[in-house]
This record gives sequence, C-alpha cells and structure tokens, in this order.
Amino acid sequence: MMEFLKELIHFLQTRKKYWLIPLLIILLILSLLIVFASGSALAPFIYTIF
Repeated sequence: MMEFLKELIHFLQTRKKYWLIPLLIILLILSLLIVFASGSALAPFIYTIF
C-alpha cells in the first residue's frame, strides 16, 4: 500500500497534476464516510445524502 502511495505522489509531482489532489482527498473522505457509517445507526441518514 505504501508503495502505491509513493508511486502516486511521484506521478503527481513529475506530471504536474496538482489539480488531482483535491479530487483524491474528496474521494477518500466520501469512501471513509460510507465505510464507517454503513454499520451504524447513522446509515439511513447518510444514504439519503447520496
């Protein structure tokens, strides 16, 4: 996993794709929200957002 992150950071630096960083952060936050809320009592409220 760490090798993938290192390679991704290297790709973003060499190709100057800095605009992808906010997109990746938003995707990470949304995926963590769905994973952690899927087993809780908040799940019906979060799924109505999407």
